[in-house]
Amino acid sequence: MTDPVRKPAIYVLSDGTGETAALMLKAAMVQFKTQDVNFFRYKNVRNKTQLISILDHLPEKKGLIVHTLVSPALRGLLSLESPKRGLLSVDLMGPVLDNLSFLLDKDVDLNSPGAGELRSVDDEYFQKIAAIEFTVKYDDGKCLEGLDKADIVLVGISRTSKTPLSIFLSYKGLKVANVPLVFGQPIPDELFKIDQKKIVGLKIEIDALQRIRMKRLEKFGQDPHGSYASLSHINKEIQFAEELFAKNKRWPVVNVTDRALEETAAEIARIVSSRLGLKKDFFF
Repeated sequence: MTDPVRKPAIYVLSDGTGETAALMLKAAMVQFKTQDVNFFRYKNVRNKTQLISILDHLPEKKGLIVHTLVSPALRGLLSLESPKRGLLSVDLMGPVLDNLSFLLDKDVDLNSPGAGELRSVDDEYFQKIAAIEFTVKYDDGKCLEGLDKADIVLVGISRTSKTPLSIFLSYKGLKVANVPLVFGQPIPDELFKIDQKKIVGLKIEIDALQRIRMKRLEKFGQDPHGSYASLSHINKEIQFAEELFAKNKRWPVVNVTDRALEETAAEIARIVSSRLGLKKDFFF
């Protein structure tokens, strides 16, 4: 087994949370077909003593330092000390701060380095956690009380990607509920009591749905030719859903057939945000 200490090391240093540098690193690492790297994050680095102590006690003496330090003194110290220790260093924040300082004819505010980053990251983090918790609670119609608190409500028959889409959207900070449409069973009354602009119907082509259901049955060791995956049964379910969508013309309907999850999620987010008049950009 490979010794993890021998992997290339990347150190993130920040006077805040280090989230900015971490996100930029993730974006950069996509360009390399390897995850065989050790990442270390050092937060709230605010003075020279802290910085020197960190450099003296790095797990691996070789590696790359990526930092978002605001203080010119700390940035200068790091640029001097890194080469002495055989370390590469990349200053993500310094060039931007220096040029902004020149442009605006103002010095960098050193009273609260990292404070803005920390606050915005914390707000975003807790929003996402709340959205994920809500989405898990309201998955597959398990909970209908409080359905009106959802940002988006997805409805569709089985295997139309309701749960994957819900979870993916919740990672963007959206509270998503999904309600299954079951042939032969009544539609929950709660669905018609909420803002209908939040509801999006999901549909899928019959052949694609049969393939998905057959694979799912095989995965769980069941007969792939059972009624769940039969064309006659699936056709009844699709007609059931289409009739419901036709009666509720305020529900936009998205076809998920052979589409990437991210593409479908982005379309749903745009539709609902536009219908509700939300001035929010969704990045996918």
